[in-house]
This record gives sequence, C-alpha cells and structure tokens, in this order.
Amino acid sequence: MTTVARAIRSALLTPEPRAKCFATREVARAWRQGRLAWEFDVPMPDRPAWPDAPELLPPNRMPKRGRGGSERARIALWHSLAHIEFVAIDLALDMGGRFGAQMGEDFVSDFLAVAADEAMHFALLARKLQTLGSHYGALPAHAGLWEAAHATRHDVAARLAVVPMVLEARGLDVTPATLERVRAAGDEHGARILERILDDEIRHVAAGAKHFLHCAELARRVPESYWQDLVRRHFRGHVKPPFNDSARLAAGLPRTFYEEIAL
Repeated sequence: MTTVARAIRSALLTPEPRAKCFATREVARAWRQGRLAWEFDVPMPDRPAWPDAPELLPPNRMPKRGRGGSERARIALWHSLAHIEFVAIDLALDMGGRFGAQMGEDFVSDFLAVAADEAMHFALLARKLQTLGSHYGALPAHAGLWEAAHATRHDVAARLAVVPMVLEARGLDVTPATLERVRAAGDEHGARILERILDDEIRHVAAGAKHFLHCAELARRVPESYWQDLVRRHFRGHVKPPFNDSARLAAGLPRTFYEEIAL
C-alpha cells in the first residue's frame, strides 16, 4: 500500500497542469477510500514541479492587463485566476504532506479535500481560457505565490495564519467585485465559475481557521493575538481593506483577528 506522504509528494512533483489535477484528485480519492497508509516516510519537496510555461515574473515586472472589457484584458484576468488556483493545488497538497504527521488525520482529510477543490477550480478556469482562444501558460504569471509557503515551511501555525487566513481570505474580499464585473459584461458562464470558487474558498479558509485555533490552544495563546504576531512576522505584504466581513465571519475569521493590523 502506498503511503499518504508518497502519494502527495508524487502529485507535487507532477509538472503538467492537467496531469497534476488528475493526480491530486486521485490522492484525495485514495485517501478518502482508505487506500493510503498513514505514514510520512518521504519529505515534501522544497518546491513543487511546474510546467515551463507560464513564465514566472516578480510582481513589479508583470505586464498590465489591458483596458476594461477588451479581449486582452479578459484573457489576462482568467489567466491570472487560473494561475492562482494552479499554485493553490500545491499549497494545499504541501500543507497536508508537510504537517500531516504532526497535525493528524482530520488535518490531512481537510487539506486533501481543499487540494481536490483547487484542481477542479483550475480545470474550470483552464477550459474558460480555451473558450476565449487562449490557454494556461500563454501569458506570464506572478512568481511570488509560493514564497509564503516556503517561508513558513517549518511552522504549521505560521503557514495556517498566512496561507488560508491571509492569502485565501483575500480572495473572499476581491472575488465578489470581480464576479459582478464579469456578470455586468454579460459573461454569465464566467460569473457561475466565480460563484462556485467563492463558495468553496469560504470552506477553505474555514479549514485553516479551525486548525489554527487548535494550534493556538496547544500553544496556550489567545488566537487573535497569536495570529497577529505570526502575520507580522511571516507575511511580507499588508492586510488591507476592503474586507468581505460576512464571508470572513462565515469562514471563522471575525474582525477581531484582522481589524487591529489592517492598513
């Protein structure tokens, strides 16, 4: 029987996007069906395998998306969303594989389910790009999305604080406005994709918040101040409004966490 760590590592080291999606969904299915042994016998890679394209650029070198509702701007929007979801697959896989032995079976179940969701999101967005005459890899993409994971590779509480509870929570804030712009432009198909992603991301942030509360309990720390300390120490950006307070609250992230450190 293959171990859960080996299965996760294999998916992380699958570079081709479609194959990574299939591998990720198979890992989640095999775990759910009890076909993976509870053993963490191999380390997670420092960096997942990625395809040769898209070209990864630092944020200050990313090209502008273009004006308004132009075809170029539409493709750039969906390409950037696809890249976020592609990296999110690896973020969730690495979470389960790197910290699962420490955190337990419920933790692994939650983050393999998140990884499978992210693979499905990427597949939806990749198909959306194809309907626009483009494909994932056709444009450059942001190189910094993995940095937060690498910087917190030795501390599960810091990883939970930064990745689900800052980066994914930011998606709860910005997706509704994007959804409305897409719908206003007459793209109901795109709006439905974004609605599905938003619903799922609330559950993803909730998984991070749940396990962070457990870390705070083990550390005998007040969750809000513990989170704020970790974000100040490990997150290079800023926690900034506007906030989707209702979606954040539904995900177990009330204003008492982020109000004090918001810009």
